[in-house]
Amino acid sequence: MKRTNYSSIHFAFGMAFLGALTGCIVAPQPRTVYVSPPPVYVEAGAGFQDDYVYYPGYQVYYSSHRRQYVYLQGNAWVSRPAPPRVSVDVLFASPSVRLDFHDAPSIHHATVVRQYPKHWAPPAAGNIHGQGNGNDGHGNDRNGPGK
Repeated sequence: MKRTNYSSIHFAFGMAFLGALTGCIVAPQPRTVYVSPPPVYVEAGAGFQDDYVYYPGYQVYYSSHRRQYVYLQGNAWVSRPAPPRVSVDVLFASPSVRLDFHDAPSIHHATVVRQYPKHWAPPAAGNIHGQGNGNDGHGNDRNGPGK
């Protein structure tokens, strides 16, 4: 009579059983998680109007409300926290003019450039439009209050 090696049969069945169990492992299902969007803050009131100071020598606009410089870079208008190609101190020392529009500078730029060319300077020391009145170009009096 032929003797069967039970240990090799048990080993084969054990391996088949482990293989079957491995294929039966259930992977966790992905869960949908809701993340609320960040809050949007809106300023109270009827809105605000931008005010601009224009620096003709650099063709740069400054909005004191937004605290941003607006200028043409290539073919696109950009708004940045710093002026292009010049330090803030040099820009403040250059002639400037307060403009009387409250929308985008890009709309008025052609007119502004004709009215205030690159080498424009205020005609007199007491000019209310330029640096000669003691303003820093942003409407702040450099001489102090009441002087």
